[in-house]
Amino acid sequence: MKMTLEGIRDRNAWAAAGITLPGYDVEEVQEKGRKAPRWVHFGIGNIFRVFIGGIADGLIEQGVLDTGLTCIETFDYDVVDKIYAPYDNLALSVILKGDGTREYKVLGSLAEAVKAQSADAAAWKRMKEIFTAKSLQIVSFTITEKGYALTDPAGNFLPYVKKDIEGGPDHVSGAMGIVAAMLLERFISGAAPLALVSMDNCSHNGDLLKASVTTMAKEWIARGYADAAFLDYLEDPAKIAFPWTMIDKITPRPSTEIADDLEALGVEDMQPLETGKRTYIAPFINAEKPQYLAIEDTFPNGRPALEKGFGVYLADRDTVNKAERMKVTACLNPVHSALGPIGVVRGFDLFADLLDDPVMMKMGKIVAYKEGMPMIEDPGIISPKAFTDELFGDRFPNRYLGDTNLRLCTDESQGLGVRFGITIMAYHKKYGSAERLTAIPLGLAGYMRYLMGIDDNGKEYVLAPDPLAAKIHEALSTVRLGEPESLTDQLRPILSNEKIFFCDLYEMGVGEKIEDLLRQMIAGPGACKETVCRVIGGIAE
Repeated sequence: MKMTLEGIRDRNAWAAAGITLPGYDVEEVQEKGRKAPRWVHFGIGNIFRVFIGGIADGLIEQGVLDTGLTCIETFDYDVVDKIYAPYDNLALSVILKGDGTREYKVLGSLAEAVKAQSADAAAWKRMKEIFTAKSLQIVSFTITEKGYALTDPAGNFLPYVKKDIEGGPDHVSGAMGIVAAMLLERFISGAAPLALVSMDNCSHNGDLLKASVTTMAKEWIARGYADAAFLDYLEDPAKIAFPWTMIDKITPRPSTEIADDLEALGVEDMQPLETGKRTYIAPFINAEKPQYLAIEDTFPNGRPALEKGFGVYLADRDTVNKAERMKVTACLNPVHSALGPIGVVRGFDLFADLLDDPVMMKMGKIVAYKEGMPMIEDPGIISPKAFTDELFGDRFPNRYLGDTNLRLCTDESQGLGVRFGITIMAYHKKYGSAERLTAIPLGLAGYMRYLMGIDDNGKEYVLAPDPLAAKIHEALSTVRLGEPESLTDQLRPILSNEKIFFCDLYEMGVGEKIEDLLRQMIAGPGACKETVCRVIGGIAE
């Protein structure tokens, strides 16, 4: 069985394999999406296909959406050539349950995949056609927090951003330059309204997106590439909206075991691949079933009935903000970020296996229940306690997800301010110091220990991709396992960097504590494990 439009015509064969096919005419949905694009998405990797694509698939199955999504890639064009085109834009969702069972579903909700290449005349023309369509209502994003970055830690424009600014709207390569260029086209062609919806795991993601887009616009206006009225268009909420969102669905790397199982069922060409830009991707996406997407209900050009999607909540900005704070700063992401690096240092591959260690489970619960949750408000639409109970009772222990500790370290430096800095500042504001925190500083010390690139036995490993990993690794190059005295002031420039943590951790009362914990973690082989056991063991339940 081939996962192509022709291949899914043999519905009996797919049914015999236990794989559900779309209950709608995929070709019709794709054609409507191409002729009158309604929903565009940037960042077309794993979480997009299984989560956003899955929501759209469900809405189409219900008959409340009849157009497929337009998938735009700005970074890794191999994804279009190797994952979308050969499979006629179909994707295979594999939902992994805690009892080991799976749900298979072919998704037909992806209409077309477009390479956002300004140097490719045909592709750039197609981009402009899409963005000037009056039918377009939503442009959503899962490009990770670094996709919105325009400057380096010193505040200077990144080289490619500087080039996009100086070259103008028709000579851009970065995501934010591309988005700003397309919005300029929409403005020139009639200034139709639109909602730009960031679905990335970062605080006030809509504001982050808006700041980057308007910065590009201001720079172009200053150089004569755009009229001043373009900025007015972007800053008019009746024209362009930047809703806040909270998104949550654990989506690990594609599993070769699942690929083998799918091929054993008769589905051809399911093996994962790694692109030239290190994107690890497959024709299928494996993920957990639970999912949450809270969206600020601000859509100036209308929207589909998103509230009918599985796990989707439409609310006002304040409610979405509380939901985002609950997940990103307290209950989920801080647990991943505090424990994942320690898991790598201790030699655990899977996050679920790490949590089999009762000390690590206790540390995770302290990060969430005891240190994070007291600093958040109940959003109302989702109970923080129920959400966290589900995490520790069902989601985190689900080893069938195959979620690795190394994956959790990917781009971790980009989220430290949101995941820890906000909570640390809240403690400082309430108590005058954050020194009473224990598990969070331990997690940050563990992250620095991970960035040394050697495990608890002194064996080297490759760090996960991260814009700051190499720089911090180099800063710690003189810190040596077995020589705690080798750590002097190497951490100070890092822990005091407000661009990384949103605050100076020394001023907050935890900088020295993190340094001391790291010294303990490098006392010798096995010291990371011993430090965690000693510190967490001393905290009352």
